[in-house]
Amino acid sequence: VQLQAFGGGLVQAGKSLRLSCTASERTFSTYALGWFRQAPGKEREFVAAVGWSGGDTTYADSVKGRFTISRARADNTVYLQMNTLKPEDTAVYFCARGLVITRSSRGYDYWGQGTQVTVSS
Repeated sequence: VQLQAFGGGLVQAGKSLRLSCTASERTFSTYALGWFRQAPGKEREFVAAVGWSGGDTTYADSVKGRFTISRARADNTVYLQMNTLKPEDTAVYFCARGLVITRSSRGYDYWGQGTQVTVSS
């Protein structure tokens, strides 16, 4: 199982960024996929998740209305569109595979490497 996240970078507050995570076809088509983040000195926290069909999504309250998770079957990729970014969104972002759509990190069994997102004020 391989998950690869990319798309991070340095942006100013209020701007947008889109993260991508590619997965193998089997992983993509039959599992939920989620995004988590970890800021320096803090625990990893849930950001967003999408079910295997793409129809079910859930978001952390802190990003609801600003972030959108979606998945594209054509290229086995899950996206995290992040709008109106805030300095507190600064973190390393990870994508992960889950058996079901859930906010708990315990529900995810494979994790990709992280991609750094830095939002300057």
